[in-house]
Amino acid sequence: MRTLVLRLVALVLVASTAAACGTDGTDEAAGSDPTGSPAPSSSAPSAGATGATPGSVAASASSSGSAGSATTMQRITIDGSPALRWGDGAYGVVLAHGASYDAISWRRQARAIAAAGNTVVAVEDISPDAIAAAVRFLQDDGHPRVALVGASAGADATLALARAQPDLPDQLILLSPTVPVDGLGSEPKLFIASRDERVGGVSPELARTAPGSQNRAIVLPGKAHAQAIFRGPRGAEVLQTIIDRLARFGS
Repeated sequence: MRTLVLRLVALVLVASTAAACGTDGTDEAAGSDPTGSPAPSSSAPSAGATGATPGSVAASASSSGSAGSATTMQRITIDGSPALRWGDGAYGVVLAHGASYDAISWRRQARAIAAAGNTVVAVEDISPDAIAAAVRFLQDDGHPRVALVGASAGADATLALARAQPDLPDQLILLSPTVPVDGLGSEPKLFIASRDERVGGVSPELARTAPGSQNRAIVLPGKAHAQAIFRGPRGAEVLQTIIDRLARFGS
């Protein structure tokens, strides 16, 4: 029943994201990469595509390098869904991309986060089920505490998961969430958005109304939406803020 509810919530949130971002010229360019180089073109899988259930996580990996290197990207499979992994630090981090992006679009940010001492998994399927499966994968791999980082549609799916399982995330870091929600846990939360994007007011509202004493909103000038923020003039500062936040509450 919980899996069915997660899927239904994810479908509503993805539809809301499409409505919010489809008319806003600041949304991510399809198939683009925050590094400026082309990323593989792929559409985000539909919500619930993996059918993942908590506690039932299988993974296989193939790599040309060591999992311990922050700059080495591993292609892995979690419950039948592809994902990418960097690093082998003590703290786990799951990245969920925006609807116009794919997992590899996180690579510059993932390398930096992994180099700071974290193990990073970027999911291809951004449904709540798939994000939960990635958390279980990291926990089974020896990383009991896992932070969730999401952008736009990935942020909304992360919120749906955090609402359904409030004890699951160790902390939340969300770029341009599109829908306010209630029922979150008291974990630390960082919300980042641009002032003039269509959904710019959601992040401050979430920071103000969500439970917990360690909530913060960062509102940047301009219109950049979600992962496009990393390409803006304060992109490096935002990335460093995320890394510092992970270290502060993940240590």
